[in-house]
Amino acid sequence: MQQKLGALLPDFDIRYKAELVYEINRIKKERGAIILGHNYMEAALFQTVPDIVGDSLELARAAAKTNADPIVFCGVRFMAETAKILNPDKTVLLPAQKAGCSLAASITAEDVRTLRNQFPGIPIVTYINTYADVKAECDACCTSSNAHKIVESFKSQTVIFIPDEYLAQNVARETNKHIIFPTKDLKITTSQPNFEYTLIGWHGKCEVHEKFSVDDIKNLRSQFPDVMILAHPECSPAVVEHSDFSGSTTKMIEHIKKTNAPRYVLLTECSMADNIIAENPEKEMVRLCSIRCPHMNEITLEDTLNALRNNQYIIEVPEDIRVRAKKAIDRMLEN
Repeated sequence: MQQKLGALLPDFDIRYKAELVYEINRIKKERGAIILGHNYMEAALFQTVPDIVGDSLELARAAAKTNADPIVFCGVRFMAETAKILNPDKTVLLPAQKAGCSLAASITAEDVRTLRNQFPGIPIVTYINTYADVKAECDACCTSSNAHKIVESFKSQTVIFIPDEYLAQNVARETNKHIIFPTKDLKITTSQPNFEYTLIGWHGKCEVHEKFSVDDIKNLRSQFPDVMILAHPECSPAVVEHSDFSGSTTKMIEHIKKTNAPRYVLLTECSMADNIIAENPEKEMVRLCSIRCPHMNEITLEDTLNALRNNQYIIEVPEDIRVRAKKAIDRMLEN
């Protein structure tokens, strides 16, 4: 831990966290558990206890393949639900009681049913950042790394894409589709009555990524003209357009590893920069970001230890919802 985290944490903090890591790894081995860690986890956790780390798609695939039981998911609730959907006979633990998501909270299963009634026969793709009951109402799930591929896989003139407004706009650009957005009462909002739409979006946003702006990019470039700016596709289309690279968290990490820019900045959840610094000490990261995901930040080493010790908090998904949601998730994993 000292070697990887010495530049990020004071010695006393490393000593304290090392004791937690030791105990987590001991109980994990004793119980035959597996720990999955999302790229947004704090560095002290991310760099130590997970058996597998990655983005939503990578962790979903890992959950589908594991024989370990229990599965401890160091991420947010919708991710743990996905692991449970794929492993109905295993115990899935989420270290935090809530660990929600602003995107997942932006749409309900009833909203999806209303959309389907409004647009009958049109396939519905949901970003993985939704809860199980929403996934159960959809035809396919996707992540930011395969969203455009999933949309194109339907070979349909029109596709409904929920719930991320910005990701939908970025996917529309990648797939050469027009996009419209129903309001909450599902009346089409467009100034062109005869507008031919091919992608129908939803007004949901990530409370982290919506905060990045083009002005942020301009300020960064004025201070660091040689900086490479990487933006998550949950950022606005304008932010993505003004960045040098856009992709999922894993694709951002891979891009930094294979390029040699003088310095880098990430327009995404800030803790990921710490993880990149720990693994790539030769890369210079501009540390100007102060935007943390409050939900990811609920997952700590202390609570991960409690999850293993006390079997908390157990994720349950009703079987009828699980079966239908799995069909949508399976389609995501096939692409």
